[in-house]
Amino acid sequence: MLVHAGPGAGKTLGALLSFEAMQRGGGLTRFIVFCHRNSILNQWHQASKQLGLNLQDWEAFPEQPEILKQADGWAVTYQGAGLQLETLIAELKDWAGDGLLAIADEAHHLGMNPDEPQGPAWGRTFLALTGSSKIRLGLTGTPFRADNLAFCAARRVRVEAEGALVEQISPDLCVEPSELIHAGDVRPLEFRFQDGWVEHSRPGQPDRDVSPLSAEVRESWRARNLRRAIRISDSSSIALQLLLRARRQLKKVRRHHHDAAGLVIARDIEHAGGIAQLLQEEGDRVELVHSQDRDASARLAAFQTSKADWLVSIDMCAEGFDAPRLRVVAYLTTVATRSRFIQGITRAVRISTARASLEPVPRHPSYVFAPADPLLMGHARSWSKTEPYLIRDSEAKAEENTTMGHWRGPSLPLEAVNDGAGAVIRLRTPNLPSFLQR
Repeated sequence: MLVHAGPGAGKTLGALLSFEAMQRGGGLTRFIVFCHRNSILNQWHQASKQLGLNLQDWEAFPEQPEILKQADGWAVTYQGAGLQLETLIAELKDWAGDGLLAIADEAHHLGMNPDEPQGPAWGRTFLALTGSSKIRLGLTGTPFRADNLAFCAARRVRVEAEGALVEQISPDLCVEPSELIHAGDVRPLEFRFQDGWVEHSRPGQPDRDVSPLSAEVRESWRARNLRRAIRISDSSSIALQLLLRARRQLKKVRRHHHDAAGLVIARDIEHAGGIAQLLQEEGDRVELVHSQDRDASARLAAFQTSKADWLVSIDMCAEGFDAPRLRVVAYLTTVATRSRFIQGITRAVRISTARASLEPVPRHPSYVFAPADPLLMGHARSWSKTEPYLIRDSEAKAEENTTMGHWRGPSLPLEAVNDGAGAVIRLRTPNLPSFLQR
């Protein structure tokens, strides 16, 4: 079974409550949770404790085997499970018998490519470990992949489209963000896309290529413009104007939400460091966290109650990161896939219990600032809606790659000058309540 629901919908608690009910009814005996990060495992531990369920880290088995054998559930990362696959298979059979619930958190990570038997490893690990489980339950906030592969814990359905049979993945249960917004469970999002002109020059040649960021439809030029737009090298850059506007918006939000904070999603560690330094020079308190930081998980957890104004990161906050005080997101990375964009911006939709008692329904919106890249603007228009995920075969991909939409164009050095600040494109998606639209 596959459950699709955005942040704040209660996927974690819902899965645990389902197990609890089926355990009482005698249908299940144990459960195991697979996650792609240790920081997300911590959230499962907190939710299990809230319900009185005994969840233990399987990787602690050698030190406390008796404690693990008495647990209701085990928690393990996909990486950790793969390293000790045979051992875990044997211990699962002895511990759970034929009453196991296998939960794949963020199941879209478990891509499976039948043409590459030695391809993505996490999917193969999950299938090998859960072959005898009674139920496979996949949870995801983005039930699709950029590479169009199928993934585990999701059924493939054959449907007719344009006179041909195609395969798609449709969630068994879907809770769209638009439903959660209208119920007051999460915040709506308002988008501010920073537009501008990007100029590129060739060394030794006087001619310059000028291209508008928001209107560039040639794929290679669009990607080139986005790479240039996120740079913070000069005072007129698109990225700098975007950050300044994001700072002003955060100050406005703090008039009524005093501990509100912002998130900047950067391209790489060097880029993140430059952004953090810029914000600090403006007097902001900044927390810089990245995957090479040994204390990353602890610092992310501390951010939720800290006094920091901004969290600057790369990919640590894309999935599973829960910080309801985030109200502004600055998306400054070249990753333009729909899954990564939606995972990033929805860090700002959660609302804490304390704030929920102070705000009307629908809730006050959060804000997303991003370069006016056509792909990102397209993702923003549909972020609150769910469409079936079509699985494309290799022949379809090969045909697609020959179209003009993927023409690479000339390779130009990324020496761009005089971006110009450009206009701000405001986008209020249809899910916003009518009074906010006005």
